[in-house]
Amino acid sequence: MPLDLSLYLVTDSTPAILKGRDLCWVVEEALKGGKTAGIDILALCLLISVGVTVVQYRDKTNDTGVLVETARKLHQITQKYNVPLLINDRVDVAVAVGAEGVHLGQDDMSLKLLPANAIVGISASCLEEAKKAIADGADYLGVGTMFATPTKTNTKSVIGTAGTQAILDAISDASVGTVSIGGINHGNAQRVIYQSQSPKKGLDGVAIVSAIMAADDPKASAEKFIQLIKTPPPFALTPKTARANEADALVQEVPHIVRKMVEVHPLVHNMINFVVANFVANVTLSIGASPIMSPYGDEATDLCQFDGALLINMGTLTSESVSNYLKAIKAYNERGNPVVYDPVGAGATHIRRTAVTQLMSGGYFDLIKGNEGEIRQAWGSSGVRQRGVDSGPSTLDKQQKAALARDLARRERNVVLLTGATDYVSDGERVIAVDNGHPYLGQVTGTGCAIGTISGCFLTAHRSDKLLAVLSGILMYEIAAENAAAKEYVRGPGSFVPAFLDELYVIRTAAGKGDDSWFAGRAKIQEVKL
Repeated sequence: MPLDLSLYLVTDSTPAILKGRDLCWVVEEALKGGKTAGIDILALCLLISVGVTVVQYRDKTNDTGVLVETARKLHQITQKYNVPLLINDRVDVAVAVGAEGVHLGQDDMSLKLLPANAIVGISASCLEEAKKAIADGADYLGVGTMFATPTKTNTKSVIGTAGTQAILDAISDASVGTVSIGGINHGNAQRVIYQSQSPKKGLDGVAIVSAIMAADDPKASAEKFIQLIKTPPPFALTPKTARANEADALVQEVPHIVRKMVEVHPLVHNMINFVVANFVANVTLSIGASPIMSPYGDEATDLCQFDGALLINMGTLTSESVSNYLKAIKAYNERGNPVVYDPVGAGATHIRRTAVTQLMSGGYFDLIKGNEGEIRQAWGSSGVRQRGVDSGPSTLDKQQKAALARDLARRERNVVLLTGATDYVSDGERVIAVDNGHPYLGQVTGTGCAIGTISGCFLTAHRSDKLLAVLSGILMYEIAAENAAAKEYVRGPGSFVPAFLDELYVIRTAAGKGDDSWFAGRAKIQEVKL
């Protein structure tokens, strides 16, 4: 029997999950998917991908007699749908009912009783366990825990997409199958598969427990999972290969992207700190876009319908911020609209460090934008300490900053912008260094935060190359700053701000008329080779 791990169902016999229903009925409904009664076995084989593709019977409370009786009933059902039945932990039960195999932990009973062709799956929550399982002859690995769940209180085993990706990359030479487990549902299944993908190896499927077992309609839930698994997420980044003269090629495209943004007049939903909200709103209006400032997560359901971008800027966290952010991220991710994350002061406090972890596990960000300290915290570096929102003293040279931006973008499969005297923007393949701008930008509250909103505007207008979109926004913004600082009446930050808003408006107006003279010869960028 072929092993298709696409949609791997793990049963749960607890009353709260089953809600008075028969376990076997729930499993059969999930197996049916879009299949109809009375169809022959050959047709079932052709349609197998419509429902659950593997069933694991897991019951850690009942005695052996009950386990054997239930497993035998389940096996009769799974055989009807040509789907393998695996028994969790209990090799003896699997042998007793003739199940196709077992799923074991790292220290479960011997495999000697199993027939030679039995399927063996082994749990792995770290690279060492994965390697041991492969050496022990596992046919597939249950990788996780992906996300924390009510039944998984050991947070040390929660590895997320980054940990899963690292394991997959390290075992890419092995032919072993892989399935992710832990907290996976309709809202995150696509992201789990997408962000766990390493350059060399991806997941073969996802393991689902309560999202099917507790569903009011297990059949419909399984059908939806299959559809999600087969379809790339709407926010998926299309890989771009660097051209011979990538920086020069990108420069040629920037004026067109700026004109496109002005024409689109995008809406940006700003969940931003209240210190800078007024300034950022004025910047957004000056470039020809439309801002709305709303920290209320429930509003995102309506606002995302306008197909604009969402900015999460956690500059002024409250006890309610993270829950509101997560609601908004979910709404925008589901629609495939751009989401920008600015982890302001990410390393300053324990609360902020925890918030970064929660948000990065809770949704997909098309762009993560921050200073060196913030990007290091997003990467997961230890010992990052910030005094307030300042980056703190730099610990990286130029090549290391470029590598950090690239590596985070590659891991998250998105775009990363590391800001500073030189900005580094990367999509995981290309890294572009930008040396435009002016020191006055560092003397005015909100100029850094506004880049997040600017980026959201450009990501909305140009989605086919996210790096180019972000780069275009940076150049428009920083060239405007250079123009403003050059005015003879600008003597410092106070007179710089109104001149800066004016210059953004001047560029926006010129771009709208097809006049690209503002940009000619002004871009100070180069591709960084790593």
